[in-house]
Amino acid sequence: MTDLAAADFFSDPDIAQSPYDYFDALREKNPVYREPHYGVVAVTGYQEVMAAFKDHDTFSAVNAIGGPFPPLPFEPVGDDISDLIEAHRHEFPIHEHMVVMDPPAHEKARSLLSRLLTPRRLKENEDYMWQLVDHQLDQFIDNGRCEFLSEYAKPFATSAIIDLLGVPEEDRPEFLAALGAGEPREGNRVGALDGEPVGLDPLQYLDDKFAGYLAERRREPREDVLSGMASALYPDGSTPELIEVVKPATFLFAAGQETVTKLLSAAVLVLADRPEFQQQLRENPDGIPTFMEEALRMHSPTKVDFRLVRRTTTLGGERLPAGTIVMLCLGAANRDPRKFEDPHEFRPDRKNVREHIAFGRGIHTCAGAPLARVEGQITIRRMLDRMSEIRLDETVHGPAGARNLRYEPTFLLRGLSELRIEFSRS
Repeated sequence: MTDLAAADFFSDPDIAQSPYDYFDALREKNPVYREPHYGVVAVTGYQEVMAAFKDHDTFSAVNAIGGPFPPLPFEPVGDDISDLIEAHRHEFPIHEHMVVMDPPAHEKARSLLSRLLTPRRLKENEDYMWQLVDHQLDQFIDNGRCEFLSEYAKPFATSAIIDLLGVPEEDRPEFLAALGAGEPREGNRVGALDGEPVGLDPLQYLDDKFAGYLAERRREPREDVLSGMASALYPDGSTPELIEVVKPATFLFAAGQETVTKLLSAAVLVLADRPEFQQQLRENPDGIPTFMEEALRMHSPTKVDFRLVRRTTTLGGERLPAGTIVMLCLGAANRDPRKFEDPHEFRPDRKNVREHIAFGRGIHTCAGAPLARVEGQITIRRMLDRMSEIRLDETVHGPAGARNLRYEPTFLLRGLSELRIEFSRS
């Protein structure tokens, strides 16, 4: 019998399609287990992942995106490598973005986002989304079918965050086209956070656009969202460099588009595959928020997050020397049977459904989580209002019990490559 725990998580195509048996195999050996190919310590237990997320003094986020790729730019020496991390921080992938920062730089960067993600701004954005969802559904509702990612999820998620960030109305079609969220066509996908970009680097594109907007607003402020971002100050009253305002906004944009697209498609997959939920949620729309939470738990858009052990420590009883690369497996923690009863079953009525960690925990909890939740709830509500008999296109995805579903072949994120649904108009 093959030892699944011996497989290569980072390159095995079967694990990329469905990682959960692999995660279970690791957890059965130890919730904190060193995989054999890169020496990465995989953390698959809920309690252990939570502990690492919350201990940012010990677990640095400097390698959060790349994990073991590229290898560390230095040789770890001793039981505290904090100075080495800081000396080489600029050599890590996307080092200038908030997601890989540690305190105190992380708090400073996040404070700029808090100027944007105010309750008032989020409410204005939610009002816009109610109009946006119907506009997007109108594009295909008469067809009785759609490819959900390209025709709804990606343009909806991109348009929602374009609005949140205050991109001028006249520039929005350009953003949608450049980010592969305009009119669906073959070959218009421009890349993902963990994939090879095709055509352009989405983060660089966004950096350039927002740097231009914010420089203009600093010269000539207006009564708009971008001017508010441009005038944002650090908590100590100092003025950030322009690029320091740009980076948090652009990463929120790119990460939000990517993960929300995956979340929406996961939730709609459940609806189409389990029609009993459609009727339940029509009769009880108040159940939509917990339905979305269970979709997040079961289908975490971020499979894994990485940390670098700054100081020699123990986690789950295992000694982790300074310099150890740790892989926090969110998709595994959210299906840990010690935390969630019958973890592979979709049960939106479970009492602890909101305790999942699909958005992380601690200081790096996803800043866009409130936005993502609203996008999901509004999408499901309006689809159920305007459609009946939502179902998978069996000519593409196969019959119930023998589904053919393909996921993007990446180790970092989990999302369908395609989701074709059929429906009747309500």
